[in-house]
Amino acid sequence: MLAARALAAFADRVVVVERDVLPEGPEPRKGLPQARHAHMLWSGGVRALEELLPGVVGVLHAAGARRAPVTTDMVVMAAHGWFRRWPESHHVILAGRDLLDATIRARVLADERIELVDGAEAVELEGTAEAVTGVRIRAHDGAERSLSAGLVVDATGRGSRASRWLTALGLPAAERREVDSGLVYASRLYLAPEQARDGFPVVNVQPDLRDTGPGRAGFLLPIEHGRWIVTLNGTRGGEPSAANDDFVRFAREELRHPLIGELLEQAEPLNDVSLTRTTLNRRYFYERMPAWPENFTVLGDALAAFNPLYGHGLAVGAQSALILRNVIRRQGWGAPGLSRRVQKAVARPAAVAWDLATGQDVFYPGATENGPTLKDRLLAAYVDRLMHTATGNGRIARRVTDVTSLERGAQVLLAPSVLLATVVGPLKPALSGPPLSAEELKKAGLQ
Repeated sequence: MLAARALAAFADRVVVVERDVLPEGPEPRKGLPQARHAHMLWSGGVRALEELLPGVVGVLHAAGARRAPVTTDMVVMAAHGWFRRWPESHHVILAGRDLLDATIRARVLADERIELVDGAEAVELEGTAEAVTGVRIRAHDGAERSLSAGLVVDATGRGSRASRWLTALGLPAAERREVDSGLVYASRLYLAPEQARDGFPVVNVQPDLRDTGPGRAGFLLPIEHGRWIVTLNGTRGGEPSAANDDFVRFAREELRHPLIGELLEQAEPLNDVSLTRTTLNRRYFYERMPAWPENFTVLGDALAAFNPLYGHGLAVGAQSALILRNVIRRQGWGAPGLSRRVQKAVARPAAVAWDLATGQDVFYPGATENGPTLKDRLLAAYVDRLMHTATGNGRIARRVTDVTSLERGAQVLLAPSVLLATVVGPLKPALSGPPLSAEELKKAGLQ
């Protein structure tokens, strides 16, 4: 939808081909099973979203979405202990994925230049290795037809067939890398205790990668209508189950701290547990291909899909759509080599999120064929020391969130002042427990 919005500034007609028959409002749909799990939109994505659809963030807020300041409204246990709740550096938007999608969809499809063809999917590209001229689409009833286009954008997500489509045109296979931590996600929706339905912080218990066993983590995100969406996860050998009666137990006994489980004991479950194993990191390096056809580009999860544990997929998708618009505006519609320029440009935010995700996931047993490289180990050692420093140094915590929010590149973490602070270490002592106020504990029924 955001790619369609980006293209509408230049084209008389933009056609969105969507496999699902889309609902009118914020309702579940088959093609978005990950909507049952925790989502957040980092501030780098929020900025891109607002630039493409001015005012949409206000609409989301009016519908109940939360703006949570980072790290002020976050209670986070990292490998070296609890983070302090520093003054706001960035923020995230917290909302159910159905609400987020429906709000954006309504704004985009209100544009008369944008046409929706739902209940259909693209099955192959049309054209040659030099230039794509359109796509072949197939409806749910099996009927096929050609759809000509001046530019084809693949935003079909993890299930993208772009690599096969390109080889079918005679192009060489794209370089691809996969890092699979074996992570399993289990999520459930809860109604928060009445006093905790407004303004309760995010709670996140992270694994300690220095441990040799499986990594287990938990997220509690307050979303619209006084609800908490809670996601528990574990890598190979430490996976959560789909059993409803095991959800709270896992949160209490398997995570490094029982806080999330204690909070859930005071809340009311609203649905059954949803389980997914679709957490593989996969990246196509299309920007490195020796040749690239005119009139075709690949964005979002179709280009690089990340372990959802780190919450960067939505932000990268929004930033990619904005880059698409800006490159076309700068180069001009139909300019020679336009698609190749777009492909190289959208690789930049994808690369940042890729490094953030795989820099941790590569250390889990079986994540890659050969295990972490020497470079991976050296970088991980520095990041471990950096995160330790961030638990007790607000300036370094902000530099870290500059990167995790996708507002700045990872090079800021190698600045001389950051390197020096990392050598010195945290300026404040470690916290002895989760940084929840007495009022927050009372609201959650824990005091």
